[in-house]
Amino acid sequence: MATPNVHPSKSQQLLRRERRIFSVSDDNSMMKQIQSTHAPDDRVVDVKPILQIIENVLRHVTPNIDRALNAADQGHIDGFDDRASLAAIDGMLEALAFIVHKISCEISCKCSGGGDAHSTTMALLNMLSSYSWDAKVVLTLAAFSVNIGEFWLIVQLCTTNSLAKSVALLKQLPDILEHSHNLKPQFDALNNLIKAMMDVTKCIVEFTELPSQYILSDVPPMSIAMAHIPTAAYWTMRSVVACASQIASLVGLKHEHITATSEAWELSSLAHKVSSIHDHLQKLLRQCYQHIDEKKQAEAYEGLAHSFGTPQLDNLKILIKLFSLGKEDPQNALLGPDKTKVHMDVLRRKHVLLLISDLDISPDEIQVFEVLYKYERVSSELNYEIVWLPIVDMSTWNDGHQQKFLNLQSIMPWYTVHHPSIIEPAVIKYTKEVWRFVKKPIVVTLDPQGKVTCPNALNMLWIWGNTAFPFNTETEESLWKTQAWTIELLVDGLEANLHTWMKQQKVICLYGGEELDWIESFTSETKKVAQALGIGLEMVYVGKNNARERVRKITGFINEKQLSHAWQDGTIWFFWNRLESMLFSKTRHGKTNETDVIKQEVMTLLGYDGSEHGWAVFFLGSIEMVRAKGDKALSSMQSFETWEYLAREMGFMPALRKYLEGIAEDHHCTRLILPGISGGIAERVVCAECGRPMEMYFMYRCCVD
Repeated sequence: MATPNVHPSKSQQLLRRERRIFSVSDDNSMMKQIQSTHAPDDRVVDVKPILQIIENVLRHVTPNIDRALNAADQGHIDGFDDRASLAAIDGMLEALAFIVHKISCEISCKCSGGGDAHSTTMALLNMLSSYSWDAKVVLTLAAFSVNIGEFWLIVQLCTTNSLAKSVALLKQLPDILEHSHNLKPQFDALNNLIKAMMDVTKCIVEFTELPSQYILSDVPPMSIAMAHIPTAAYWTMRSVVACASQIASLVGLKHEHITATSEAWELSSLAHKVSSIHDHLQKLLRQCYQHIDEKKQAEAYEGLAHSFGTPQLDNLKILIKLFSLGKEDPQNALLGPDKTKVHMDVLRRKHVLLLISDLDISPDEIQVFEVLYKYERVSSELNYEIVWLPIVDMSTWNDGHQQKFLNLQSIMPWYTVHHPSIIEPAVIKYTKEVWRFVKKPIVVTLDPQGKVTCPNALNMLWIWGNTAFPFNTETEESLWKTQAWTIELLVDGLEANLHTWMKQQKVICLYGGEELDWIESFTSETKKVAQALGIGLEMVYVGKNNARERVRKITGFINEKQLSHAWQDGTIWFFWNRLESMLFSKTRHGKTNETDVIKQEVMTLLGYDGSEHGWAVFFLGSIEMVRAKGDKALSSMQSFETWEYLAREMGFMPALRKYLEGIAEDHHCTRLILPGISGGIAERVVCAECGRPMEMYFMYRCCVD
């Protein structure tokens, strides 16, 4: 192939000039120069379809030189197969064809003639002064895509197509196929720069698409981004000029000159700068999205609060806001009891109990709910449903959390969300700020119109079960009015033999603690007293709160030595949780232990449990009761001979009470340990032993039992 006498130093001189200008910082004078070219009018260019075509062109030439040389002609524009889309794009491009051609000519002329890169870029900016920044960049890229696309078409077809071969001969293009190995560094650098250019362009376009109702252009972080976009546009367009210069430099080159690497170095340096610009824009874009998300969540929160405060015809609107906020299809948000997707319509006009918890909800809690929901609810024909609303931090979500969620979901016989990710941050915020969810599960009840009838009905469910239906505050208050402190209230249905023992007029002793010596001594001495008096006695070990493993060992010890009856783990857990629920319920209704007997007795038992020692409470019949801390209870049994005459004269219970009242106690230390529930306990709590105000301390507990 004959070649004209074109000296190869032309491109090297151009790139050396590029190196000098590239070293110039983006100072204020340069920024003013760039900004001075910007005089946009009202014209609007939909750049997204154009950008998609540009990507389609560049995808064939940028992956690597071998793939570019061997790329197959697909025969259609990817992503625009339907005629309507093609027609719309064709009409838009027809209006822009002249400016794209004009830019293409400007680039080709200046780059072929050895023009200065900065001057060429400024000429392009002046030419495009009436367009927005995103349109300037996209139209410049479109012109470059035309140039590089034509170049590669000739290179690809020149070995098989006579027309392409003739054009290549006239352009004096080197045999790129033959010298692809030597050209690889240049084209790799070219590919990297083109990729960086596309990344920045997409970023600039993405900024223009941000919803203006959530982020204003004159308020940070958007205002900061807007200040950086002109610089980003300038360096992207200048990179186009550099790429075009690289392609133009191949024209007329002889094969002995195509091994130079200075061009590759220059392009790589430029790619590094443009990539840095992209990283900075991405950081600003993330800040913008965070700002938008915060605005959206604030709007969603206000919308949720407004919906709860507005009377509704039914509960469907409220449920959709809770479980999808309009984003998730209501048909896919929930799984039914059979674990198939159900539409939220199945909950319309029903009482709904929102079970709100994290993934640490205990199997004991699920088991109690299962009894209430699956058996008692059905047998009582109550019109309510339970929906599990798991509150999790999706930013830390992993495979372990996913498996834990699926395990919990599989054992829940009620409605659940199909995945925690559908619970929006606004809903999570509402559960914490309004319903005061912290860690311990709560149950928020909604009536058939979606009105919150109780912000936490868990206490009601634990105390009375389905008797408290429809689980509203009025029902709770009404039930307390008819309730007295009895062994039935304390034990509920936890002891199957309770009513039989009561009919037999036996003394029933409930005791707790974790000191084995005290347990063995107390049960032994108490049995001796009962035997001496000839009275029926049943003793039941009710364990200790939040000490499952230790209590399990004690229960095994008691059963092995046949010291007394001993409840199983789940029963012990429920016993103490019911007591806590009674306290929270009474406190929420403004009751104090100075005036409310039930609250006073509950706090006494919880105080006993908070100590390190044992305790005992004796019942005869439904309401006759005597209680004592461990040391007093044991010493009274050991000193039975001193009050035996009273017991034979007055009876066991009155005599024991009188004896205990006569024991002077110079010192006591009562501790009341309760789970952290925001707003669950009043600021002022008095001691159940002496009536003085108790001091409040914070305790952080981690007990791997």
